[in-house]
Order: sequence, then structure tokens, then C-alpha cells
Amino acid sequence: MENPTKNNVGDTKISILNCIDLSNPDVHQSVSLLKQACLDSGFFYVINHGISEEFMDEVFSQSRRMFGLPLSEKMKILRNEKHRGYTPVLDELLDPENQVHGDYKEGYYIGVEVDEADPGAEKPFFGPNVWPAPELLPGWRETMEKFHREALKVARAVARIIALALDLKVDFFDQTEMFGEPIATLRLLHYEGKVSDPSKGIYGAGAHSDYGLITLLATDDVVGLQICKDKDAKPQIWEYVPPLKGAFIVNLGDMLERWSNGLFKSTLHRVLANGQERYSIAYFMEPNHDCLVECLPTCKSENNPPKFPPVLCGAYLSQRYNDTHVDLSKYKKPQT
Repeated sequence: MENPTKNNVGDTKISILNCIDLSNPDVHQSVSLLKQACLDSGFFYVINHGISEEFMDEVFSQSRRMFGLPLSEKMKILRNEKHRGYTPVLDELLDPENQVHGDYKEGYYIGVEVDEADPGAEKPFFGPNVWPAPELLPGWRETMEKFHREALKVARAVARIIALALDLKVDFFDQTEMFGEPIATLRLLHYEGKVSDPSKGIYGAGAHSDYGLITLLATDDVVGLQICKDKDAKPQIWEYVPPLKGAFIVNLGDMLERWSNGLFKSTLHRVLANGQERYSIAYFMEPNHDCLVECLPTCKSENNPPKFPPVLCGAYLSQRYNDTHVDLSKYKKPQT
């Protein structure tokens, strides 16, 4: 039986999402369910994705171990300019119009491992990862690298269904110039439990949309994620997305909204903390640095011209990250 306190959401609405079964041989059904979800909320569940619950439990266990380290140890693995490593509480400010401070969460970024000697390491978001000392967290790096590889397979499988839903060839997003060398980023997240209060500008994570193609999100059983299907509504209506054991919650990112000419929405979402600790694991699937994101041929016509100018993925991501994260020089100043 579920712990009722973990799912006490008061009078706030609960969002009912479509569920995409990646083991379903009926591809047409999966495409139909996904397209309906993309047109409605931009969020859906993915089940039977090939990552075992036992391994997911291990990833969460290892995440808790890292976040349980003393702050002095975590600051030794502080994120670098490539956005690899630890992000302290209040490091990120996602909704400056409504937040008094930054997000009341801590995180840890892990990207595609690129050796320092590789020319590719000069690109933003590429390079060596920042890892805790193996004697401090034995097996931690191996667990996270395995999860990164497995989540990438899931993201590619979802991208193929999205391609079909947009009347493209199934392997459209598999093209070398699109996702041959994706900026695929794993982020561990820990909400310490400070109670959110929107009336006072206090949030676990401020309202935002994600930046790339899609995000895969695994959560523990503590509610907190909310979505707003219509960001222009006054007032905005927020709905909780319930956790689903063993599933990924998947949402669409800004680049897919641009690719689809606004047909598929990159939905506003946020996290409200209820006083309990909450852990989640996000996996951001973003294309190659030099991928040009522009309106797809199947999403424009004479009566529906492109709504967004073309953008290069790497430049767009760099700008969005810089806009939402504290300048690293802050951490070099003596604390008073």
C-alpha cells in the first residue's frame, strides 16, 4: 500500500498521461498514443523500456550515497565550465520572474565521456566527466556510466516513434548529422525537503521548459512534479504528474517544438516540495553541437510557414545554460 503522505496533493489536479509500451509490437498504436500525448500535454510515460527495476534501484541508491556526502566533499567535485559535476542548492534559477532565490535542489551532471586529448573535448558540454574519488564511492562511476548508455538506447527508441508521429522516416533522428554525437546529459537530482511556497517565490525547481529533443525522468515515489499545459492561461493551471514505478516520465523539449513548428509543445513544468526528501534522475537527449534545428518539411506549408528561425544546437544550449546557472566565480569567493 502506498504511503498516503507521499501522494497528498490536496486540491491540485492530477494529470492523466498516456503510457507508451516500448515492447508493444503494434507500432501504429504506440505512434497514435504518443502523438495524442504530444498534442495534449507534451508529457507521457514510457514502460518496458529495457532497464530493469533492480538496476534503477541501484542507480537511485548510488545517487543517495553521493548526495549524502558532507558538503565539503561535494564541493570538491563542483561542476566545471562544461557542466560536469556537482551543483549546490540555489545554483540554478529557472524562473527569475517568480523565484526569490534559486532552486532548492542539488544536482550532479554527467555527460558523454570525451578524453581531454580528443579534439571533440574542446566543444561545450563535451570533455572528461568529474567523478567522485573511487575510494569514497566504490562502483559509483561504473553504475552511472552504464545507466548513461542504457538511457541513450531508450531515448533513441522514443525518438523513432516521434519521427513516425511527425510523418518522417523512422530513422530520421538516427542520422549522423542529427544524433551521431548527441549532447546526452544525465543529471541526478535531490530535493532536500524545504517546503515550496509559490506565494513567497520558493520552489524546488522553478517553472521552465527543457531545451533539447526529449527528457527521460525517473523519480522516487514522492510527488512533486507539476505541469502547465497552457503557459499563456491566466491564471496558469498546474497539475501533478504521479510517479509510476519502473517507468520514465518523458517530456518534449524546446528543440522538438521548433522542429515541429509548434505542433508538439515543450511544456512548462516545475517541482513543488512538500517537506519530504525527493530524488529524481533526468536524462536530457539533445542533438549534435552542429545540428541545425529548423522547421521540418512535414510541419510547414504555404499557410503554415516556419514560426522559429533556425538555430545551432550547441549555441542554443550554451545560452540557455548560461542564463539559468550561477557564475562559477561565485564559488571562488571567500564566504562571509
